[in-house]
Amino acid sequence: MFEKTVEIPDGINASMEGNLLVVTGPKGQLSREFKHHIVKISVKDREIRISSKEERRKSKGLVGTWAALARNMVLGVNHEWEARMKSVYSHFPMKLNIEGDRFVLQNFLGEKSSRSAKIIEGTSVKIEKDEIIIRGIDREKVGQTAANIEIAAKVTGYDRRIFQDGCYLVQKPRITEDESNGQ
Repeated sequence: MFEKTVEIPDGINASMEGNLLVVTGPKGQLSREFKHHIVKISVKDREIRISSKEERRKSKGLVGTWAALARNMVLGVNHEWEARMKSVYSHFPMKLNIEGDRFVLQNFLGEKSSRSAKIIEGTSVKIEKDEIIIRGIDREKVGQTAANIEIAAKVTGYDRRIFQDGCYLVQKPRITEDESNGQ
């Protein structure tokens, strides 16, 4: 039998509503459906327990994945996830904007039309000179927004060894420290 536990710190509440795990904390609320016939998940005694009665490689992997997802939810509602990207250009100066729920690149490789990427709901994007900062409480949404921006700035039709323009991920999503502690 495989079992993993995720501890729930003070100030954070977790509950199971059917197959839905709901985690609430000071930064917000996250919910995710965990449904599988091999693996069971429960919340008891300030712990999230993920277990499987089968001793197979597939069930062990699923238990580990679900534990990581639950841990990311607990961390996200207590702190915040942050990813950083860098915009690089050597041929044409590119202009970065945020228009509603779209990240817009203008003058990318001298193109007349602008390119855009979707900013997923629940994340915020901030542009500081050539750095793009993506924040949110859901790690998957932060990573997907970064991927959307990276895909929008992909060079096609040119030699990528020469045309290295684009927006590149320089820091994967990680937990940020509270701004009150850092200042």
